[in-house]
Amino acid sequence: MRFDLQSTIVMLAALTSSFVAAFALGNLSDGNPAEARPMLAAVAADRDAPARGTATQIVRSADGHYWAQADVDGRAVKVLVDTGASVVALTREDAARLGLRLKPEDFSREVQTASGIAKAAPVTLDRVAVAGASVENVEALVVEAGLTHSLLGMSYLGRLSRFEATPSGLTLRP
Repeated sequence: MRFDLQSTIVMLAALTSSFVAAFALGNLSDGNPAEARPMLAAVAADRDAPARGTATQIVRSADGHYWAQADVDGRAVKVLVDTGASVVALTREDAARLGLRLKPEDFSREVQTASGIAKAAPVTLDRVAVAGASVENVEALVVEAGLTHSLLGMSYLGRLSRFEATPSGLTLRP
């Protein structure tokens, strides 16, 4: 992946607003790593499967961020593309619209959001697609409260063959 100075500045601007949440999502350990193994083991083989489809371009919005309309398990979800987030993170509202019925005990992780510490529930999404770039069995978290918008993190982006920022947009290549 090649970055020039202008692309780097654009990416830094896109990451600034979600830095706190992204940092927390990258540090999810709650001291019990065995608890995460069943979910991760169930999708480990499929999680390494490459993305499919065609390349797509996300235009940089006026606020400097890359916003996309993602198809998550057949439903539209507006997401902020966030390369600093280790996983896809869904708001509780978006998760409910997707039909994810979570119980209080499902929120077994603690994450730091812009609004403070929040509980999060690990889930696996069957399919996440942005325009033509589709990934199956995507690891995600549903944040109980404090996340203002859903994030398209590295559990999706890292499965692409490449993504590239330019001054006008972000290209996703399956």
